[in-house]
Amino acid sequence: MEIGWREWARLPDLSASPIKAKIDTGAKTSAIHAFKIEEVDRAGVPFVRFFLHPVQRRKIPEIYCEAPIADRRVVRSSNGAEQERIVIRTTLQLGERAWAIDLSLTNRDEMGFRMLVGRDALRKRIIISPSRSFVLGR
Repeated sequence: MEIGWREWARLPDLSASPIKAKIDTGAKTSAIHAFKIEEVDRAGVPFVRFFLHPVQRRKIPEIYCEAPIADRRVVRSSNGAEQERIVIRTTLQLGERAWAIDLSLTNRDEMGFRMLVGRDALRKRIIISPSRSFVLGR
């Protein structure tokens, strides 16, 4: 499947709202803007509660989410700073195709995109056309 350098992504396990995502081959793990992140225990299983702002530069809507914690990873940002992040496993939908990905939770409030789709989510599935945008539509 061919996509552009930015696409509308859906996370059907978390939100019905489409999210404008940057396709980022420089990032290994995908990331989403999350806030009010709280770890909880569900019958011995570690879960995370958090909120999403799916629309760039907007504080509404606030979408409540929860998911099992899949991992914790140290991630190095583009400015070289390292941060430990909670990682969840969820479904990514681009166009008509959907598959499971690892998604790190972080504050991306000041960033241009609420979501980055990294290499691990793209591998063996996607061809990126860097001169195109929103190839798959909304």
